[in-house]
Amino acid sequence: MESIRVCTHAGPGSEPVIKTVPWPKVGRKGALIKIGACGVCGTDLHILKGHWPKPLPWPFTLGHELGGVIVECGEAFTEDFMSKPLKIGSKVMIPPLMPCGRCYYCIHYPQTANKCLTPVYYGRYLGFEKPPHMWGGWAEYVYVDLDMLPGTKIYKLPDDMSLRLGALSEPLTSCIRAFNRASRAGGFTWADTVVIQGSGPIGILAVAAAKEMGAGRVICVGAPEEPRLKLAREFGAEATVNIEELTTPQQRIARVRDIVGGFGADLVMDCSGHPTAGPEGIEMLRDGGTYVEMGQFTDAGSIETSWHRICTKDLNVLGSWGFTGNDLPLGVDMLYRTRGKYPWLKMQTIYPFTEAGVSQAVKDAMAMKTVKSTIVPWPDLVD
Repeated sequence: MESIRVCTHAGPGSEPVIKTVPWPKVGRKGALIKIGACGVCGTDLHILKGHWPKPLPWPFTLGHELGGVIVECGEAFTEDFMSKPLKIGSKVMIPPLMPCGRCYYCIHYPQTANKCLTPVYYGRYLGFEKPPHMWGGWAEYVYVDLDMLPGTKIYKLPDDMSLRLGALSEPLTSCIRAFNRASRAGGFTWADTVVIQGSGPIGILAVAAAKEMGAGRVICVGAPEEPRLKLAREFGAEATVNIEELTTPQQRIARVRDIVGGFGADLVMDCSGHPTAGPEGIEMLRDGGTYVEMGQFTDAGSIETSWHRICTKDLNVLGSWGFTGNDLPLGVDMLYRTRGKYPWLKMQTIYPFTEAGVSQAVKDAMAMKTVKSTIVPWPDLVD
């Protein structure tokens, strides 16, 4: 059989190195997935900047926003984790965080199984040295094996869904869960005014999620105008606030309040990942409003703030960390159902699977020259 190429990084700040590994022997509950597209996530960027707060198994393969197709599978690998049948040729995605199903949180609090104590984590906690060495999305193939890693989740995509679109299902599902968190807390309802802080990929996806989930008005705060704020408006933001033009929090708060009305927004959601977003965002809220933090996936540092403002404004403040398996159908369904409604693929800038291509994808994402840098190992699988 042919060999397989996978990309690794040796540590924060390192350049990508593509290594060759042998074609694996696929186990009875295993499968080999050929990757059609894999996004560069903000979490990947933070990891490469050294912001991840826990030890990581360097070198390892980054990438967890992937859409792929099964090319080989064992005789006992017959269905996804929601009992949809799988076979060679099935299009699938795999979420990065896969709860074990057996720990305290998985058993007692399944709605927060995203806080599983012993999860399977593709693209992060599986080091390259672990055979067969294919544990992340920046590669030609990724390997899954339910005997080796029983917590593994595989989710079937619609047969006629493009793998580029499928690669957006993981980040979109995170946004949907964040809004559902607010809904369950009584902090988000039909026709609410929503402000999204951040115009990167999560921010753009959150704009679309807000619109689909019933927001009346959506405003996006971020930069730069090209390509990000312009695309936010194409996704349904009625107005955008450019932080490169309004350079102080006071100016941005005043501008948001001017757009939404003097009392402020019903809900503000941070998708920026910047520690300054919180103190600024709560001042964009009306009293009694809801602030949702879902952008601080890595430790980008602390900032001085006054919790008096949370108390005196009578706010709901919620955190949202990823999603659970039961949230996934919501993200995939929204993408599939609205595939002609939003310019999903305009988010993605395509890069080849080479060391230079991966390096440029990362650099352009860090420089905000793209909305969603997307690595494509097999151009014939893109659409």
